[in-house]
Amino acid sequence: MAEVRMRNLAKTYPGGSTPATDDVSLDVEDGEFMVLLGPSGCGKTTLLRMVAGLELPDEGQVVIGSRDVTYLPPRDRNLSMVFQSYAVFPHKKVRANIAFGLRMRGVDKAQVARKVDWAAELLQLAPFLDRFPSQLSGGQRQRVAVARAIVMDADVLLMDEPLSNLDALLRLSFRAELKRLVGEIGTTTLYVTHDQVEALSLGDRVAVMRDGRIMQCDNPISVYDVPTSEFVGGFLGSPPMNFLSGTLAGTNGVTQVELGSDQSLPAPQRLAEFRGRPVRIGVRAEAIGVSREPGDGAARCVVEVFEPLGASVLITATLAGQLIKVQAPASFRAEPGDELWLDLKQDSLRWYDPDSGVALIAA
Repeated sequence: MAEVRMRNLAKTYPGGSTPATDDVSLDVEDGEFMVLLGPSGCGKTTLLRMVAGLELPDEGQVVIGSRDVTYLPPRDRNLSMVFQSYAVFPHKKVRANIAFGLRMRGVDKAQVARKVDWAAELLQLAPFLDRFPSQLSGGQRQRVAVARAIVMDADVLLMDEPLSNLDALLRLSFRAELKRLVGEIGTTTLYVTHDQVEALSLGDRVAVMRDGRIMQCDNPISVYDVPTSEFVGGFLGSPPMNFLSGTLAGTNGVTQVELGSDQSLPAPQRLAEFRGRPVRIGVRAEAIGVSREPGDGAARCVVEVFEPLGASVLITATLAGQLIKVQAPASFRAEPGDELWLDLKQDSLRWYDPDSGVALIAA
């Protein structure tokens, strides 16, 4: 195992007008499960490929352990990689697929057999070792690809959207298996995905990327609950974070935000220096209390859409002329046109500059 240090990595593809990665620096600690998350085209796969040696950076450095591997070929980096496609050999049985890398390295037959049996047991593939990939399900084929990677005793395990080809139910079960597996083997892992649920459930830390840069890197709870920018808050969550526009105001030591002519909310005193300026308020749908009766500091809204979701209901409402989504208990009922009262709790609100989209104050 080894830590991975990426320093000021920049890459622009020939003919491209914008960089795929733009001065990216990131440290992945020994044994850490790091997830690169972001929309298509944000540079996460390019970053992974530069660590793998499949792409060379225009600028910057990749260090694995104590070795500078920036310009080493992939075979000399001691890495294993699991691709989005299964990439298993259709003409080889499962046993031969798992053993392929070991045999290419000239490992003796007895050790190959032991490691194949170990990986097959770990990934519940033992009954299928003598089958061809065509005789396996999609989830089983992906397990073969993972087994082939982990038998190599690599310093770093790289995964490029390995669950994206699986259906939703299979992805759910395999995600749990993958988390258990990586926890057992303890290999430093760099995992690329555009799926926020995968990122939050798997990663020790999540690096959210946009336009070739890392916007925020932190543990999953902090990235979700305390996004440092509107982009991160809007990218994570289903539904994504609500954003309301207002103006900071206040007198006599009291700060508030005016949402409209008849709606205002209290604001932290730390925002007093920004009075008179526009502001964007971020709040998660599940962090909003909802009632049919007005309460202290509650904001009035009108229901536009009511969606039962089974375990909860999702209400889309108009608050001071702005749409807001509220997640309520499954037992709550409302109809379009109903008047409701929302409790936007102070400790759940996040405050952003409308021009830069960056947090005005730390949560």
